[in-house]
Amino acid sequence: MHYLFLIAGFNAIFFALLLFQKKMARHDKILFCWLIYLGFYTGFYGLFSHKLFTAYHLLSASFVSLLMLNGPFLYLYISSLIQHSFRLNTGRLLHFLPFLLFNLYLLIASFFPGISEGIRLDHVEHASKPPFLFNLFLTLTVLSGPVYFLSSIQLFKKLDINIFNNFSSDTNVNLNWLRKLVYSFGIVWTMLMVTTTIHHIFHLFSLAFCTDGISLSLSLFVILIGYFGLKQKEIFPQEVIEEKNTYVTADKNKEKYAGIPMTEEELNDCAEKISHFVETEKAYLNPDLSLPQLAETLDVPSHHLSRVINDQFGVNFFNFINRYRIEEVKAKIGNPEFQNLSILGIAYDSGFNSKSAFNRVFKKMEGMTPSEYRKQIPK
Repeated sequence: MHYLFLIAGFNAIFFALLLFQKKMARHDKILFCWLIYLGFYTGFYGLFSHKLFTAYHLLSASFVSLLMLNGPFLYLYISSLIQHSFRLNTGRLLHFLPFLLFNLYLLIASFFPGISEGIRLDHVEHASKPPFLFNLFLTLTVLSGPVYFLSSIQLFKKLDINIFNNFSSDTNVNLNWLRKLVYSFGIVWTMLMVTTTIHHIFHLFSLAFCTDGISLSLSLFVILIGYFGLKQKEIFPQEVIEEKNTYVTADKNKEKYAGIPMTEEELNDCAEKISHFVETEKAYLNPDLSLPQLAETLDVPSHHLSRVINDQFGVNFFNFINRYRIEEVKAKIGNPEFQNLSILGIAYDSGFNSKSAFNRVFKKMEGMTPSEYRKQIPK
């Protein structure tokens, strides 16, 4: 079993070194630190867990406090991916404060034998009663998993809004791999932490069962987060075309142009300009078309463009562009010149870059699958 932890620790350091060799974006830097921490945790556990929790009770408590770092790293990693204006400022570093306070408490307790003797994760007969602050910090450690799990879900909801406001395709930006990873390990992590709490309070389950379960889940998490994270690109790149043509995201950056008024005439003129360009130039055929790209071409600030699409057309950027693509697909399906092409071939020829995305969008907008639509067309 312990060899698995050592292998996971080695993998974490290996993935971190691979990240270090490339030009790291904001999310890569956070992932690098996260992998170094995970490599240390799983490797150290694999080497010393057989005596850590019995011979060194204060050190074992400090080791357990490291679990408080997973939630903040996860939250900051997702935030750095979905927020264009993300900065690792003092406010965000406060997420690590509970971990620092826990270890400061353990350091102070080490000078008071009456207190430190009660700080144990194993249950020794005649041991002192666990101090209140120690139980409080253990409770915070347990709660950090579910709290950051729920916070991550909220971030994914914000990501969906940002995607629909800025991109015409979600194929490479939806973070589905990370969503599945967070949902799966969020449930497993919560169950294991609850089990550990039951062990600590009611002396049920063995300590080895709890600690091995947590470390084993972390080991698997290390391999998956390292493999997929290494390939993850920035969703909102720093090198944006111009400042006025930046992304419209659900954070403070959105307010930059939101306060600039537009008259009704300006809104109508801009709407006509947008629809004329998209229809005549068939801009929707570009599968990677984004809001900043269209804004630069039309020489319209991104926030104005987004506002016009939302207010004048009643949809977000994603649905606005994909409506044109769906109409293009329908026209080609009914055109004898394209009978030699498959439906998927027509979809790719109309601006879609993913079979699953095309089927999902078509079903949502037309209420039927592409195949069902083709069957109802008269021969």
